[in-house]
Amino acid sequence: MKKVLLALSVVFANFAMAQFTTGTVNLGSTGMTVKLDTSATLATLTLTGADTSYLGIGFGGTGSSGGMGSGVDGFIYNSLSTTNTNLDYTFAGVGSTPNADTTQDWTVTSNTVASGTRTIVATRTLAGGSGDTAFTNTNSTVNIFFAKGPNTTLANNYHGGSNRGYAMLTRSASLGTSDLALENKKVSLYPNPAKETVSFKNADRIKSVDIYESTGRKVKSVKMEGENISVSDLKSGNYYFGITLKDGSTAYQQLIKE
Repeated sequence: MKKVLLALSVVFANFAMAQFTTGTVNLGSTGMTVKLDTSATLATLTLTGADTSYLGIGFGGTGSSGGMGSGVDGFIYNSLSTTNTNLDYTFAGVGSTPNADTTQDWTVTSNTVASGTRTIVATRTLAGGSGDTAFTNTNSTVNIFFAKGPNTTLANNYHGGSNRGYAMLTRSASLGTSDLALENKKVSLYPNPAKETVSFKNADRIKSVDIYESTGRKVKSVKMEGENISVSDLKSGNYYFGITLKDGSTAYQQLIKE
């Protein structure tokens, strides 16, 4: 039991140290790009666009299911952002100027201009503050909407229909420990997140699977008979799979149960 708990503690630490990134995503005809990186404690947003425009990102749904609805969280560079203030906004509805949050949770770490393109790098905690979108350090997706303005003044300056759009940012692991990378080469599970069942790549190498809660408590053991197992009986949350291979070694995988 001590060996199992020690192994799990190492695995949990590996996942905690992993970092996730969307990579640089081009935002339609606006000429903007965005990248969202996360670590165990921090979210880093890198936004580029014309240095003569305000540049805005909203975190929420797409199309008619989201957009600039009242109360939606946003990050906007504008003429009031030059002193690293007023980047954290709450949208007030379509056609209304967004309101700067009372507490500014984003901190600019870099703001440079080259050949007419501004590059802004800002950080905040994963949770942010009141009303902010909470990010997770996982291989998950984030829906966004975006816009650039006719100049850097935000108030009463409509961005225009061709200078806005919607996108989905998909993050994947960018950095982990060498041990975690080695384990992931052996076996992998999918889909992740999962609702009913998970399947395994290289399932023929697997002898059995032990499933643990994030606290380290084992919830069940499964003997492999095929390429997938049921997870429908698990509650929503994070789990770790201790996968015993037929060669006697053990691999570990994380699962998000929806």
